[in-house]
Amino acid sequence: ALPDHSNNGEESDYPYVANFSKGLPHNDLGEVDPTAYKALLAALQSGVREDFEAIPLGGDRKLINPMAGLAFDLEGPDSHSLAVRPAPRIDGAENSGEIAELYWMALARDVPFGKYDDDPVIAAAAGDLSRFSDFRGPKQGGAVTAATIFRGATAGDLVGPYVSQFLLRDVEYGSLTISPRQQTLLAGADYLTDYAEWLHALRGHTPAVDEAFDPTPRHIRSGRDLAAYVHRDALYQAYLNACLILLSMNAPLDPGNPYLLLAKMSGFGTLGGPHILSLVTEVATRALKAVWFQKWFVHRRNRPEEFGGRIHNHLTGAATYPIDEEILDSDAPTEVFRKHGTYLLPQAYPEGCPTHPAYGAGHATVAAACVTILKAWFDESFTLPDPVVPNDDGTGVVSYGGADTDPLTVGGELDKLAANIATARNFAGIHWRTDYSESIKLGEAVAIGVLEEQKAGCAEGYSFRLTKFDGSTITV
Repeated sequence: ALPDHSNNGEESDYPYVANFSKGLPHNDLGEVDPTAYKALLAALQSGVREDFEAIPLGGDRKLINPMAGLAFDLEGPDSHSLAVRPAPRIDGAENSGEIAELYWMALARDVPFGKYDDDPVIAAAAGDLSRFSDFRGPKQGGAVTAATIFRGATAGDLVGPYVSQFLLRDVEYGSLTISPRQQTLLAGADYLTDYAEWLHALRGHTPAVDEAFDPTPRHIRSGRDLAAYVHRDALYQAYLNACLILLSMNAPLDPGNPYLLLAKMSGFGTLGGPHILSLVTEVATRALKAVWFQKWFVHRRNRPEEFGGRIHNHLTGAATYPIDEEILDSDAPTEVFRKHGTYLLPQAYPEGCPTHPAYGAGHATVAAACVTILKAWFDESFTLPDPVVPNDDGTGVVSYGGADTDPLTVGGELDKLAANIATARNFAGIHWRTDYSESIKLGEAVAIGVLEEQKAGCAEGYSFRLTKFDGSTITV
């Protein structure tokens, strides 16, 4: 039976105000033209290519692949056979906590993760987020702390350094060695904080400015560095790299791999290196189809960039919207206004968010699917040797001193990798916390379905055991 695909009802309760509309024509308040939005809904209802081509656009940026939500595969769950819960509403306390976190993430983009314990912006953010009645990020003793702020939802996310080891190690790519130092964004370069610039982007116009890049390659050491990574990555890149790292260190396989018990055969095309290197990437497009169905055909959740415009117009008296009071009373938009002169959510990219809805997140769904494959394939309990952290300026790495008390395992660091990549999009200002926390469940379900169906095609059979993102353990 197909699941119930319910959205949060905002589209009918607050038409043309609460949902995604970037790229369509908008008035000067950033409110979508009703005729254009109805044309979008009509195309989604019919699923006909010509109806999508008839949607009026406000600029030169195209809508990103709405018809992918209608695609399906012959292996793994179909795109419409999985569901995620309705997204938080703009008139609810959970949404207020999420947008406050994003304001603080924008303000803290350049704070090195290793300096969180002593940074005043982090302290202010933790104190403010702790006051929200329905903020669902990780806490210690009921409060957000420097040790939990902006982290993911699994046990592994709270162990050790913020950045996963799989983002900090060299990658042996055949005869090549790839350094994890990347071209990152220049500190302090925030965008769409000017109202005219914001409106120009909302209408779907290509930005007039280019990204400002740091001339020095650096290891990931801050939220801005994470945002730089997920702006130009191939979606499965981090997980292919993780797989190559694990293979190069001869990390132990899951005990359910039958070749661990066979004396005269080894795995290769099945249950060996070529199999896992293709499988870890194979699930990416299946995950994208599943989440694109949720994005376009079920939820159509607005982007934080759009909602920041609602907050700005509401607080400046330009318009009145049904926004939950907790965010209006928060220190977060006030601090952004103090720095930039508007209440708009500062973006890490000149163009702001992509031209597709927020919920769920493509990066998060793909992350979960790929990481689930790796957690099934390798022994999650294996402790990674010689862990490292970036030095203060990110130009190198140093040994992590807490490995004896907080060992970093394959399973924990893979969960952290998924959270790093997903919340990197939050650091950029283009996704919400639930875009991460709910999408990882979706991607996980896609991967488990693929593992179940591939088992039937393997003559050897297998019995992989893995820990899900909710902490429960299953056997495939």
